[in-house]
Amino acid sequence: MRISSYTMPDGTASYGIVDKDTIRDAGAAFRAKYADLRAVLAGDGLAELEPATREGTELALSDVVLLSPVPNPDKILCIGLNYMTHIRETGRDAPQKPSIFTRYPSSVVGHDVPLVRPKVSDWFDFEGELAVVIGKPGRAIPAARAMEHVAGYSCFNDGSIRDFQRHTSQFWAGKNFDRSGSMGPWLVTADELTDPAAQFMTTRLNGDVVQSAPISDLAFDIPALIEYLSTVTELLPGDIIATGTPSGVGLFREPKLFMKAGDRIEVEITGIGTLSNDIVDEV
Repeated sequence: MRISSYTMPDGTASYGIVDKDTIRDAGAAFRAKYADLRAVLAGDGLAELEPATREGTELALSDVVLLSPVPNPDKILCIGLNYMTHIRETGRDAPQKPSIFTRYPSSVVGHDVPLVRPKVSDWFDFEGELAVVIGKPGRAIPAARAMEHVAGYSCFNDGSIRDFQRHTSQFWAGKNFDRSGSMGPWLVTADELTDPAAQFMTTRLNGDVVQSAPISDLAFDIPALIEYLSTVTELLPGDIIATGTPSGVGLFREPKLFMKAGDRIEVEITGIGTLSNDIVDEV
């Protein structure tokens, strides 16, 4: 299934199953049981969603405002320096353990919603990533059982304000400006995308390819990340793991290449789709 979260034309927040250019809405009765996609995952309700939408209202994708597939996660855990090509372009050694930082939900918008370049910086960089969404809670999950805890996958753009990221050794400041990152266009369930490592990611800025890499280039693969992260904190349904970005980011180009108002950034992952966002300046 491909599941999107969105705001309907009347302003109601909802979710449903995407079929080409149409969404089959979950409906008010189903939302009374599961208020949002996070609740569906927490209540083990994915198997109920498809039957619930068979007779539901059909909406055109173009008539809704897409949200991040899980708009209200308990946590967004992001991994830095996790593609071998990106590690090499930074001139660093391969890490012994995953580098982790967090993003707030307020920093993430959905597909086709503008990303905002803040007034205080013109160092607004792109970072195409694969996002993993947790479906089953767990603590101290062994790598061999990790994929049992995955609900599905999405595209992620870890939009970064690079000068703020470099103010200290902690990445937080450059990663949490409001509406600076994005996720979408939908969640592809794990039963549909059975081998994420076999997929390929491409990032385009104004139609030009700026990043391209196989997901298999991850230094720490998805099971290893889940094992490590769940050692630190219980992973909950709806939690998001942004697995890192490959080489080609604007910071390490000569000359540097940053996003500006009027640009369009796209993150495409085979088996999932394309996450697209225009860039606007903060008002």
